[in-house]
Amino acid sequence: MIKLVKKAQKGNEKAFLKLFQEYETDIYRMAFVYVKNKHDALDVVQEVAYRSFKTIHTLREPAYCKTWLMKITINCAIDLIKRNKKIVPIKADYEAFMGVVDADIPLALTLEDLIDDLKEDEKSVVLLRFYHDLSFKEIAETLDIPLGTAKSILYRSLRKLRSAYVKGDEVHE
Repeated sequence: MIKLVKKAQKGNEKAFLKLFQEYETDIYRMAFVYVKNKHDALDVVQEVAYRSFKTIHTLREPAYCKTWLMKITINCAIDLIKRNKKIVPIKADYEAFMGVVDADIPLALTLEDLIDDLKEDEKSVVLLRFYHDLSFKEIAETLDIPLGTAKSILYRSLRKLRSAYVKGDEVHE
């Protein structure tokens, strides 16, 4: 894999494509967890492909290619979420105004709902640790934070999740 990264860094487009395809599923999964729908997740994957292709020469350590791609994915997903917050969905406002209630909405909270209520840094650490099996060191490098901070954020997040699960409501700041 390191040879492939080095070829891609030298401008070999086929090597970059092969490298990107190797991690594309992981990138999509991470994006989907953040943006919550297929179309936006695919947009994030496309943006990650573009950004990583343009900046692969800046990757200092080829062994950390996946970590580097996950960091780009998180940043792209957060950028998309921020852009989408500026858009007001008309349907949701209409339903709230009219008082439409969907009987199919489950009353129980899911783990995904609980994770959504975490702060962005907490969500990132939890997802990288448990969805992508990264070590604390890899999480710290991916998010560009100290190792101790990565551990603190994870333990704080787990306490919040545990508390919210027991109470059956949203995670509190």
